[in-house]
Amino acid sequence: MNILVPIDDSDQSRAAIKYADVTFPDAEITAIHVIPVEGYWAAFADDPEVMPGYEQARDHAEELFEEARGRIDSGIDTRITTGNPAREIVDFAGKGGFDAVVIGSHGRTGATRVLLGSVAEAVARRSPVPVTIVR
Repeated sequence: MNILVPIDDSDQSRAAIKYADVTFPDAEITAIHVIPVEGYWAAFADDPEVMPGYEQARDHAEELFEEARGRIDSGIDTRITTGNPAREIVDFAGKGGFDAVVIGSHGRTGATRVLLGSVAEAVARRSPVPVTIVR
């Protein structure tokens, strides 16, 4: 079984990686971090890797992966990509041969959920594989 776990700097993301490890102890886990590249810079950059702050964002992703490795008993594969987080996660889940996605929820409710949207909600709606949302 192959499980995809999107990670960021949230407590819910940390819970998701632990949940995947405990719930699917024999699974191969791939952690993905999406560096959001949208808006102004995305309109002018042909290559996200040359955008201001990209190297710092990539270094931060590597730190998140190291932290994730320390939280679980099994090993994990890692991937860094750029773009719209929900879209990139869904695309990667569909093309990567994954059986499921385990994603942390930010727990937004009411008006903030409507105004800010939710990567977890968008992934759950669009994913070609089952999605578990962990709080």
